Amino acid sequence: MAKGILYAVFVLPVIFSIIFGSVVLADVLQEPDRELNMWQVGMSERLTDSSIQIIGLAEQYTISSPVKIFVSIDDANFACGDLYVTIYSGKNVVTQSGFLEQCFGKNMAQLPIDDEFSEIINVPGQYELIAEMRDKNQKHTISASEKFTVK
Repeated sequence: MAKGILYAVFVLPVIFSIIFGSVVLADVLQEPDRELNMWQVGMSERLTDSSIQIIGLAEQYTISSPVKIFVSIDDANFACGDLYVTIYSGKNVVTQSGFLEQCFGKNMAQLPIDDEFSEIINVPGQYELIAEMRDKNQKHTISASEKFTVK
């Protein structure tokens, strides 16, 4: 009698949990654009190469002058995607702008399209600007970074 209670209380719930979890996972994986990648959970592949360039960033700015840049991309894999421009002071984020659904097609236009990145930094110091472009599937990222000074 004790073995029957032991199985009912401890073993059967474990077996039912494994079966239920397997059914749910199999159902989720049947949805379009779903895949199981255990090695890179939540991480996108980041590529750093010359296919992305920051245009218009000066080496030095004054406190009252705006930091204005454009980004040039010459990789057709990133013809549509999301552009993020972040300015760091050390490891702290000073400002970040996101330009979503940037599609430039074959003409390889400067990004952001129909918009501009312009920020005024009021604290003197050394800064780093990072431009990241993520493809429309959010699986691959290319980035470029440059440093500048505010006096």
